[in-house]
Amino acid sequence: MGILNTLLRAVTWWNGSTLNTQLYTWRKGIKVGEDEQGNVYYRNADDTRRWVIFNGEAEASRISPDWHGWLHHTFDAPPTQKPLEHKPWEKPHQENLTGTPLAYMPKGSIRDGHRPVERRDYEAWQPE
Repeated sequence: MGILNTLLRAVTWWNGSTLNTQLYTWRKGIKVGEDEQGNVYYRNADDTRRWVIFNGEAEASRISPDWHGWLHHTFDAPPTQKPLEHKPWEKPHQENLTGTPLAYMPKGSIRDGHRPVERRDYEAWQPE
């Protein structure tokens, strides 16, 4: 199983970091912090490059706004040093669930297993 995982990581980017990213991280990376999902954040010595090693699937929506701001040089200090102030009305960060069983499904949706409500105020166009 270990050889298969190594081979998968060498030829695909969505199964974790690539071999080049692992080597660059090992040689030049300075660990800055880790988020609640286990993603690990790094920078280089002069802080010109910042990157993340995902814990699992590489999906950008899994990065919280705090870490996103740091990665894109919006904030100088990472959330581990200076946490972002959140408003009381803000909801917690959630990754994009589109295409998963947990995706939003409105009432009457084809996916909810029920037939749509019969409408009497609409008549479909029929060609002659």
